[in-house]
Amino acid sequence: MSSGIEYYEDHFRRVYVADFEPLLAYALRRVEHPEDAADVVAETFLVAWRRRHDIPDGAEARLWLYGVARRVLANHHRGGVRRQRLGERLRQQIVATVGADPGSEVPERLAVRAALGGLGGLDREVLMLTVWEGLQPREVAAVLGVGPAVVRTRLSRARARLRELVGDDLGPPGHVLDVLTAATRKEER
Repeated sequence: MSSGIEYYEDHFRRVYVADFEPLLAYALRRVEHPEDAADVVAETFLVAWRRRHDIPDGAEARLWLYGVARRVLANHHRGGVRRQRLGERLRQQIVATVGADPGSEVPERLAVRAALGGLGGLDREVLMLTVWEGLQPREVAAVLGVGPAVVRTRLSRARARLRELVGDDLGPPGHVLDVLTAATRKEER
């Protein structure tokens, strides 16, 4: 009985040595990343080891292994699609829960901060109080000790100047660039 087991183990070893490289080349041509090809070949030989009693003799062994590898590749590709879908659902859930990645806003934030630095002190303060603090022009006027008409004029001028400094390519709206795009609330009369 042990001679039968030894035969199948020896046959598997011979098939492995003879067919590893062709099978790896087969997998490399069918996957996006080389490490995926290594996984496909490993899984193929794992199936072959478990089914070593079914491995045909001679040249038929390589064809049998290609058939196994083909099914392993199909599973690999289906698994990749499932992983992509799961990853996308997780990204959407994270964005919905946490919000956008704050790191993605850094370039815009730096551009706005630099542009704000290019404004005069009063214009910058009018703009920031109106947009970021949500104050109405009469409220900004009270904070700064100037008239509401002065605030409206300064706000209009500050937005125009900021657009010149940042440029027209604002990208998607967000709190960083709201300075340029947010409408001011209507004043209560």
